[in-house]
Amino acid sequence: MTPKTLPLPPEGDKTPAKAAPIVQASAAPVTAPTGKKILIVEDERPLAHALEMKFRNQGYETQVVMNGVEALAALKVGGIGLVLLDLIMPVMDGFAVLAELKKQGNKIPVIVLSNLGQDEDRAKTKELGAIDYFVKSNTPIADIVTRAKSVL
Repeated sequence: MTPKTLPLPPEGDKTPAKAAPIVQASAAPVTAPTGKKILIVEDERPLAHALEMKFRNQGYETQVVMNGVEALAALKVGGIGLVLLDLIMPVMDGFAVLAELKKQGNKIPVIVLSNLGQDEDRAKTKELGAIDYFVKSNTPIADIVTRAKSVL
């Protein structure tokens, strides 16, 4: 059996050869357009994971922590452009995190995600510096992503 060869174009043919498309594979996640990271402070692992995946699929870098103490430590390291903050968590709750950030004069925007829906809770978080408040059980993740993108 003889190997088959492809015919050469006729001499003088100036038709460009079709090149295979170049496909770039990237193992690293795409960084956020702003280069800033979203800190997700949420002790409900399924929700934290869903938020993390949604933001990463949108091209944002994320970090997940499970309580307020971890959140404050992550904020000290720097590079955080937005905080998504739960209120009811172990170790240190979201109200205490907001109070500490206000005391420090920290200006990183914070969006509260909580199942507390009382007007008093909303007012207290706004007073402590939160820029928005979503009741988790009533808010689709897509709405949270849209609001976060408008901040970043």
